[in-house]
Amino acid sequence: MKPCSVLVVDDSRTMRSLIAATLAMDPQINVVGEASDAFEAREAIKQLSPDVVTLDIEMPKMNGLDFLERIMRLRPTPVIVISSLTERGTETSIRALEIGAVDCIAKPSARNRDSLDDLGARVKAAAGARLVKAPAMRRPSDSSSAVGSYMSDGRVVAIGASMGGVEALCALLSRFPENCPPTVITQHMPALFTKSFADRLDRLCRPKVMEAEDGAALTPGHVYIAPGGWRHMLVSGSDRPRCRLQEGELISGHRPSVDALFQSVARTLGPRAIGVILTGMGRDGAQGLHTLRQSGAETIGQDEATSLVYGMPRAAFDMGAVGVQLPLGVIAERILAMTNKTRMR
Repeated sequence: MKPCSVLVVDDSRTMRSLIAATLAMDPQINVVGEASDAFEAREAIKQLSPDVVTLDIEMPKMNGLDFLERIMRLRPTPVIVISSLTERGTETSIRALEIGAVDCIAKPSARNRDSLDDLGARVKAAAGARLVKAPAMRRPSDSSSAVGSYMSDGRVVAIGASMGGVEALCALLSRFPENCPPTVITQHMPALFTKSFADRLDRLCRPKVMEAEDGAALTPGHVYIAPGGWRHMLVSGSDRPRCRLQEGELISGHRPSVDALFQSVARTLGPRAIGVILTGMGRDGAQGLHTLRQSGAETIGQDEATSLVYGMPRAAFDMGAVGVQLPLGVIAERILAMTNKTRMR
């Protein structure tokens, strides 16, 4: 198999060397070049045609977001953003994922030393990603008929996603009405990034979107994003379901884990839940979705054609965990139809 070729773009020579050295440990990856700014990167992309670009979006001479937009418009290439864990850095990173970056990783620091541990796996997954651009998310019109015709039947929606999930979730949640079903989401994302992601979704969607807090009651019209980092998000309390944030070991290689969320929802709610697995690399969520389906919950998987990375949905589908497989663009409508108390019977 031909090695995956990578261009490393960062204004710090030290960071470029660290990223290149990390990738060089994988024999299936070949770092073909380095660049310190967008102008060097543009020429390198023309000359080297890399399979993947790692990009620092806080660079001199040209804003990283502007450069990313040019890449996606003129020469679409899988881009992994490697960003600092600052308020500005995290907000810019979320915007980069919306523009078309396939993944986002935090730069290593004193409090985040292991952030590059799985960079090789992420690069290889990115190399095989489909650069399918989800529809841009805009604030929905208040005149949408979904708001007036929908009433939640009380079932909880649990969603899992990883690589490509930011765009997928933006597209899905932008179709939810203000009184949407209670929705819990585990999206693989570095610590601190999830707060910026939740805040941005909250500004652009009708429902209230928030980073989950321990003990938060699950109520219609609210969407809860699992905090990235060191705790799993679970659901407990069958009569009055609540978010529970629990420390623990990695599950399916992740913390927070989609499997952990789905398993807890299956135990707590069973048929009073709907499970949804979206784009992402690996297998996290497949076993949990299978348990959900066995418990009587309806389950949905994103189809291959609209998945940036058809890893998690494929694993779930192959083990029989997916009740129905759908294109991303119709999943929100199916969820609303399933959970609408006023639907025709």
